[in-house]
Amino acid sequence: MPQGNPGMSYQVFARKWRPQVFEDVIGQGHITRTLQNAIATNRLAHAFLFSGPRGVGKTTTARILAKALNCKEGPTPTPCGKCDSCLETAAGTSVDVIEIDGASNRGIEHIRELRETVKYAPVGGKNKVYVIDEVHMLTNEAFNALLKTLEEPPPHVIFIFATTEPQKIPATIHSRCQRYSFKRIALHEIAAKLREITDKEGIKVSDQGLAMIARAAEGSMRDSQSLLDQAVSYSGMEIRNEDLQAILGAIGQETLRSLADGLLARDSAGLLKQIDSLLEQGQDLRQLTAGVVEHIRNLIVSLIAKEPGKIVELPAADLDALKQQATGTDAERLIMLFDSLSRTLDELRWSPHQRFTLEVGLVKACSLAPLRPLGEVLERMRALEARLGTGGTSDNSRSEAVRERASGYAASHLVTASGARSGPSAGHSDSWGKILAALKQRKPNLGSALQNSRVVESTDEALVIGIKGSSFQVELADKKESRDMIEQLAAEVLGKRVQITFRLLATETKPEPKSAAPKKTSSGEQDPFVQEALSIFNGKIVEPESQE
Repeated sequence: MPQGNPGMSYQVFARKWRPQVFEDVIGQGHITRTLQNAIATNRLAHAFLFSGPRGVGKTTTARILAKALNCKEGPTPTPCGKCDSCLETAAGTSVDVIEIDGASNRGIEHIRELRETVKYAPVGGKNKVYVIDEVHMLTNEAFNALLKTLEEPPPHVIFIFATTEPQKIPATIHSRCQRYSFKRIALHEIAAKLREITDKEGIKVSDQGLAMIARAAEGSMRDSQSLLDQAVSYSGMEIRNEDLQAILGAIGQETLRSLADGLLARDSAGLLKQIDSLLEQGQDLRQLTAGVVEHIRNLIVSLIAKEPGKIVELPAADLDALKQQATGTDAERLIMLFDSLSRTLDELRWSPHQRFTLEVGLVKACSLAPLRPLGEVLERMRALEARLGTGGTSDNSRSEAVRERASGYAASHLVTASGARSGPSAGHSDSWGKILAALKQRKPNLGSALQNSRVVESTDEALVIGIKGSSFQVELADKKESRDMIEQLAAEVLGKRVQITFRLLATETKPEPKSAAPKKTSSGEQDPFVQEALSIFNGKIVEPESQE
């Protein structure tokens, strides 16, 4: 077996293809352009805060900025990359560009050392640049020690802070820096850069393969280059899609299309067979379900959007296949599938039997009945009305049964406001007010529910509380834990334990004054369906529409 040259060390793609000028930074044009303009117009701040996800170019941009400031031809927006200062900065050996790891140099003693060194002039360049990575890891004491230096730094010092968690940095530090927010890099931009690397390195890989790598990198250019390195180590100079699926645990678009076909065709048996096969391959079920949900979303987008390619990040061949699959289906069906599978994905997070949960979820998704058009529903309602009769009678047996079921609970818990029973004593009424006040402090939501309540009957051992409102409020108060709490508060106020029961207060109806002219009624009020609804829900028409 041939041995490698021990004097030559392998350089990973992330280092070998690290950008050396602002133009090479991918996906951060809003930042690189601003920095270049600031250098060109000599409007450079003394402190910068670079925030954003990992692997999107924060530290790389900091190094390029340091090169631009200390270049022999600079300060310049385009460092030469050939002078000693540029070469040393790129190699990380420049004495004027100090890179500090905030995670391991986080204490106040490290910041005190830094404050001592900033006093000294740069050795070879024009500026001393301090790059502190993961600056959010510094302690509060360290941040406080840094404040004075940040507020009045020496003219030759530039601070560049990089962080993935800007919310952890004190506002006093934020206010002394110019903040630049780095964003996740788009999938197509990562794939294009990977294509450039593979072409120059002589690596053969399909566009679908590069898209898989870019998707797995989740917006991180560095992660994508590391994954490409890993794929080359596994497959050699010719990377197959199957190899990438094995390395990344990714789901191929062909698999997702096949599963979506099964869902659209309501082929439960075929789906269960596919799940069994994927499990034998070691596929993660949550990742698989998330992939199917994303694919259904992509189908919805391709069906609705005029230019789905701008929203769905897929290679051209996969995008064409997606559009083809969306043909012949409808958005309503896809939305129902999306909702159903999203619930299944949530259930998988906590399920001890993920396979069973997914299988049942897929069968349920296949069994979803289509929604009926609104016009058809209205037509069926008219037909039902005709069958019930046109006379507007309210003694129909089915209507009576519905009314009895709907009002059963309320009737069993109802007392009138006037009350046929003996009224409460004034002392008990005052005591109930104190109990309510204490309840609002202890459990505000329950106290609010009983706001319109009062004692309607009382004895030495019991209180009957009438609630003006709905049966829901009675149910809430009548729960065991709620009643126990209220009885405990009553014992504290009254000095003895009493039994408390709750009833719904009926609203008293006052006779309407006679009018000289007959009251106008709309035809809707005479409708038997409207009358039955008013009766069941104890409602009234507030402002009937004019029929003139």
